[in-house]
Amino acid sequence: MGDYYGGCDVGSTTGKAVIVDGDGIVATALIPSRVDPEETARVVLQAAVDQVEALDGVGGLRRLVGTGYGRNEVPFADENISEITCHGVGAHQRDPAIRTLVDIGGQDVKAIALHPDGSVREFAMNDKCAAGTGRFFEAMARIFQLSLDDFSALSESAHRVVPVTSQCSVFAETEVVSLLAKRKAPADIAAGIQAAVAKRVFALARRVGVEPRLAVTGGCAKNRGLAATLHKMLGTDISPLDMDPQLVGALGAAVLARRRAG
Repeated sequence: MGDYYGGCDVGSTTGKAVIVDGDGIVATALIPSRVDPEETARVVLQAAVDQVEALDGVGGLRRLVGTGYGRNEVPFADENISEITCHGVGAHQRDPAIRTLVDIGGQDVKAIALHPDGSVREFAMNDKCAAGTGRFFEAMARIFQLSLDDFSALSESAHRVVPVTSQCSVFAETEVVSLLAKRKAPADIAAGIQAAVAKRVFALARRVGVEPRLAVTGGCAKNRGLAATLHKMLGTDISPLDMDPQLVGALGAAVLARRRAG
């Protein structure tokens, strides 16, 4: 039986776990976050461990690394490592050519510049406001009475961009409600929302320097409208990662666990 290593990323909206062995990924799990971060970690880790017959519980992992905003609440973790480092390692593991990484999570946005070995050269983040994060898009989808998937595709049918100028998440919601009341086309408003978020991401990315190849991680990487707008604004292709972009941080944590185990 080989050795197994775990990474657990406890985020504000989802909990993620990845288990690797000496060859690669053997199990993944993703769940909505519980109120208690420790419970999130326990449940998602168990869901991943249950997929590996050779493992007898979480204690069977040779090493476990916790990451994410709730990384200090990961039970059994041998070590806690910043999600910025873990996302860089995870993205590099899937594509060593990536030099710029944008992570758009549930409550913050990060722009990360990577060295050729996947280590972090520089980073910038916006964690003072929910605007431009997963929470923001959830609020926008509720206003349009759409699922997140349907909202992410809505802007693709826009004929023009209706600007959304508010920099605050709360005021932006009020502005969008007002635009809908004025009978502006929902798709055009959605395009304005995507553009407003893309501008914030662009400003962060410029601070660290945008170098190809560029990848986007986090739940918002699945937002088709945002990806298309970012592509235009950043002036470079967004490289797809061959895995769920929400799992990249947990993968990086698992890879680091394997490295640290020696």
